[in-house]
Amino acid sequence: MSILLRTATRTYLTGGTPMDWHAQGARDSKSFRDSEGLRTLLARLQADGGARWRTDPEACALMQFTARRYAGLARKHRLDPWEAAAAAYDAMRAPSTLRADDPWAMVTRAVQVTCIAEERAQGLLCSVHQARRPKVSAFHDAERFSDREHALTDYHPAFSTTDAQTDEAPRVEVQAAVADAIMMFTLLDWPADRARSGVEYICARLADAPSRASAYESLRRDYAARALLDLPQRAWMAMLRTLLGCNNPLQAHTAAGRGILLRLLIGEPLRVLLRDDDLVSDIAVNAPRVLV
Repeated sequence: MSILLRTATRTYLTGGTPMDWHAQGARDSKSFRDSEGLRTLLARLQADGGARWRTDPEACALMQFTARRYAGLARKHRLDPWEAAAAAYDAMRAPSTLRADDPWAMVTRAVQVTCIAEERAQGLLCSVHQARRPKVSAFHDAERFSDREHALTDYHPAFSTTDAQTDEAPRVEVQAAVADAIMMFTLLDWPADRARSGVEYICARLADAPSRASAYESLRRDYAARALLDLPQRAWMAMLRTLLGCNNPLQAHTAAGRGILLRLLIGEPLRVLLRDDDLVSDIAVNAPRVLV
């Protein structure tokens, strides 16, 4: 929360009058210090749409008390006490707080969650909304390379490289399989440019997918890619079906279920694939026609 927002919150909630917290504490009404008293006060403040938050004299005392109540929690998360008070204000205006068995417990939990999210957002250099998501908050705080005694590149596996000789053979096999797949579509009357662009696009998406089945389902609905590659629906589905295999678990271990790419990678040569009448027919019949 920025300094400007913190100042605006303090000015709005206290009526713009600077007060000494300890002196103000002696003048606080004790009616809202228990949960039922807080419920009664909140019901009065929100009875006319929340306008009484600006005019009711007890609203100022409530927010001063709230800022003191959650000051320790705010400091624990390296925040200003008025940031905790702002979070409490948002929680108090929620209808669920009035219906809660213990309104103060509801407010306290809301302030705690907001303080945690604020601290994580500052560390992750992102918005508070993003920091509330588990998939974002799971990461560690952002760090500069210079903050560490030893350079990160010296020990982090992300910056390590493998021996080129151990990595070269699988790469060559994949490249050869992709080239053979493109050749097969070209030999079966597919335009060379569409065959190459289609096969390479599918292979790129397959590399990022967790499985062939998920890649198939994702590509089947990728209408933008089909339009970009200039392939009709029947040709696009035929290319997916023959390259990745039919998405039927009962046929997973058959030739139709494996698909061209997998069959090439496990050692079947291109000449064997060209003898598969069902495969050849599926590719040839659904080849996109070039309009003259």
